[in-house]
Amino acid sequence: MRDHDEAGRRPEARTEGAMSLRAFFSTVVGGLVLLTIISATLLVVLTTALERMTSTLSESVEGVRQAEELEVDLLVHSRLLSSPDTPMVADPSRGRSAPQLESDLRRQMVEMHAIASTDEERQTVTQVQQQVYAYLAAQHAPLGPGVSQAQHDATAMVSLDASLRSLERLIQINVDQAQEARQRATRWSETANLMGLVLGLLVLATLGLVVFWLARFALRPVTALRSAMAGFGRGGRHLRAPEEGPSELRDMARTFNEMADSLTHQQEQQLAFLAGVAHDLRNPLSALKLSTALTGRGELTPERMQRTLSLVRRQVARLDRMVGDLLDATRIEAGKLELQPEVRDTRELARSVVELYQSNESGHALDLVMPDTPVLVRADPARLEQVLTNLVSNALKYSPSGSRVEVAVRGDAGHVVLSVTDQGIGMSPEDLQGLFIPFQRAGNAKQRAPGVGLGLSVSRRIIEAHGGRIEVESRPGQGSVFRVHLVRVSSGPPEPPAPSDSEEEPEAEGSSAMH
Repeated sequence: MRDHDEAGRRPEARTEGAMSLRAFFSTVVGGLVLLTIISATLLVVLTTALERMTSTLSESVEGVRQAEELEVDLLVHSRLLSSPDTPMVADPSRGRSAPQLESDLRRQMVEMHAIASTDEERQTVTQVQQQVYAYLAAQHAPLGPGVSQAQHDATAMVSLDASLRSLERLIQINVDQAQEARQRATRWSETANLMGLVLGLLVLATLGLVVFWLARFALRPVTALRSAMAGFGRGGRHLRAPEEGPSELRDMARTFNEMADSLTHQQEQQLAFLAGVAHDLRNPLSALKLSTALTGRGELTPERMQRTLSLVRRQVARLDRMVGDLLDATRIEAGKLELQPEVRDTRELARSVVELYQSNESGHALDLVMPDTPVLVRADPARLEQVLTNLVSNALKYSPSGSRVEVAVRGDAGHVVLSVTDQGIGMSPEDLQGLFIPFQRAGNAKQRAPGVGLGLSVSRRIIEAHGGRIEVESRPGQGSVFRVHLVRVSSGPPEPPAPSDSEEEPEAEGSSAMH
């Protein structure tokens, strides 16, 4: 028994720290967007850095090439001037004369100055230009008095050696720049590899977190909800879904649990209703059976026959009322309640109901309060009389003998109010909450009078179908007041009321939680 009770108990809702699916996926998408932006930014920075280093390498290589070419041209120029008649095994001058070589030297120095990228490189190029120009000036300087050819050549060689040393220094500068650019490229490549690894791990961690969160906080509640639904559908009325996980799933589980509670409660009400119907049907059937049995025993006098027929008539009327309430409830639930509205005077309807019960000698003081002028409504007279009959019958059944029951008709410019006031046992606020629920009756009503709990439910639906409403005021031990509000018709001749069979004594059955 303990296991069954624990299985039927609703799981406690776990709402602390729970995140909705929308918030979770928004966070995941935001994180992925952030990682994408970071990756794109790093890619742009890396591409820019690599482009800059590639440009530096290209300039360094070009600087080395030009410096070496200038160095070769200087050596060739010096050899051409020192030994013009000596043929060269390999012609590095490519058929150029000394003046052509000098023109190329000047052009190369201008180009070298244009591609110089650092201050040190520009200063070295300027120094090379000065030394090359000094070499060329020394080569073309005329021999002065007291200056031998050897001294002239020695001065030119000094400038040449200085130019070659400066060119070697320029080459070394470019080589150093190329190596530094290469080292930076290597560092950037290592950094890019590390960042790519980190970003990849972050993406994998994010995906792993998504899978774990979905499996732990989303899929498990969904599986539990599906199992609860399947078990409930197979007849496990005690099963409920755990209200845990994301807010959307908690709302779904809560909705299912509320639906399951409602269905279980309705099933319990229906079972109680069937038991009540069986019990209530047994009483009039037993009375009918006893009456028919008595008619076959002994001498049947007229008085005895009259009492028997009166008893049979009351029990048949009681059965007819119970069956009528059941049929009306079925029609209402199926949406097939048919109305035949007419313009009628509510005073006449109220008077017919009061006269009917006054003729039954119920032992109550039944008063009718109404204005002198007609109070017209457009309604189905039979249905409206059914509602009034049910309210008056309940007021009489749940009021002590000799008490006063008042039926009043009041109206203003646009509304009509039919009220039934009694001095009965009254109802608590808890009873009022379920007053108009089908098959439900308050505890005090169950002991005071029989019924199946349909009368007030059917009455409210009938009044609502007319565009009106029913209100109730009640306190335990102080009686109850039921008010029916309808729309008043300003003009129109009232139609004569339909004749009713006064031989039948009405018995209102099935009032829902009546006082």
